[in-house]
Amino acid sequence: MSRPRVAAGFVSVAVLCNLSAVGSAAAADPAAGWPEWRGPLRTGESPTATPPLEWAEGRNVRWKAGIPGLGLGSPIVWGDLVLVSTAVPVAKDGAELEFVVMAVARKDGALRWRSAVHREVPHEGTQANNSYASASLVTDGKRLYAFFGSRGLYALDLAGKLLWEKQLGKMQAKMGFGEGASPALHDGTLVVTWDHEGPDFVVAFDAASGKERWRRQRDEPTTWATPLVITGEGAPQVVVPGTNHVVSYDLATGAERWRAAGLTPNAIPSPVYGDGIVYVTSGFRGNALQAIRVGAATGEVTGAPALLFRYDKDTPYVPSPLLYRGQLYFLKSNSGILTCLDAKDGTLRFSERLESVPNVYASPVAAAGRVYVAGREGAVAVLAAGPKLELLATNRLDDGFDASPALVDGEIYLRGRKHLYRISAD
Repeated sequence: MSRPRVAAGFVSVAVLCNLSAVGSAAAADPAAGWPEWRGPLRTGESPTATPPLEWAEGRNVRWKAGIPGLGLGSPIVWGDLVLVSTAVPVAKDGAELEFVVMAVARKDGALRWRSAVHREVPHEGTQANNSYASASLVTDGKRLYAFFGSRGLYALDLAGKLLWEKQLGKMQAKMGFGEGASPALHDGTLVVTWDHEGPDFVVAFDAASGKERWRRQRDEPTTWATPLVITGEGAPQVVVPGTNHVVSYDLATGAERWRAAGLTPNAIPSPVYGDGIVYVTSGFRGNALQAIRVGAATGEVTGAPALLFRYDKDTPYVPSPLLYRGQLYFLKSNSGILTCLDAKDGTLRFSERLESVPNVYASPVAAAGRVYVAGREGAVAVLAAGPKLELLATNRLDDGFDASPALVDGEIYLRGRKHLYRISAD
């Protein structure tokens, strides 16, 4: 069995930019990449990937690269680049942090470039299970967008050059739990939510220039859910979950399209959408799942025909749901109890424990008829997609995974607390 290649020089503080990578990255097919943390369809699915079924430290690990500092945002993949963000201590006491975006080569894990966009001592702490770089990157193939919350919003080109930045203020996160919502991006508009223990808002920027397009005030406690852009139901809209309300805004103007009942406290999971239905979930101190038929939603959504169904058991706290082949998959709280519902009517297919992944923060992903669930202790359970639970494999590595996997071509990219892995056939 082969051993994984450990990429040399990844933790170097030098900028090692290979400009030849940029052209191929910009020309990549979005459907074949992983441009944001829930994938090209924003559901957790790759429609084109054929990732491996089995791996271990000595099998099907093409390379592993050490990551400096700490960041829990998921890797994204564009062209021949894998992109991550992280917060790196400047000195031994760890008080001052450098906020960094990094690009590594898909081929061998070598560092292509490292761009430090900001440096400061954070104004407040973060929960032990969080980090100062928990939002995931997003790209449109032309530019890369990094959101570090209170440390700013940044646009870079695919060679790591800073194009513009915005400072939005200082969040006061609930209980000092930290920040983590990722931006949403669609057709030149970048949307950021700012829900905290102070004045709240959702804001949209022109992705090319950083110019503010609109801003709408909100009234929510701290949320960590990434907004979801929905198309195909008239003009594009962006759905923003919250504890008090779930609200849809017109993407172009920010006008409110509809609102539904809120979720539980600490709304974290991001919505998914397919076949005209958006699914919103949360699971802290309660359970909430709503399936809303977007084409019928207007004003206050309280019942049929817009509210298709509710489900009030075993919903997720941190992991977002997966929508795949007509099934909705989600985990109970942060545990390995996996529930599968028929996405059309909410019929329960199964709810069973995955023994190999007892603690889960990463969101499940899917490709090639398989569902992948990454656990905090380093195991990834691989299941056959479908209405019955069928465990195909359990794979273990020497790291723990809070970030969600990225699936591209015949590869899986797993970001642990120490290493970034490429899993592909030897």
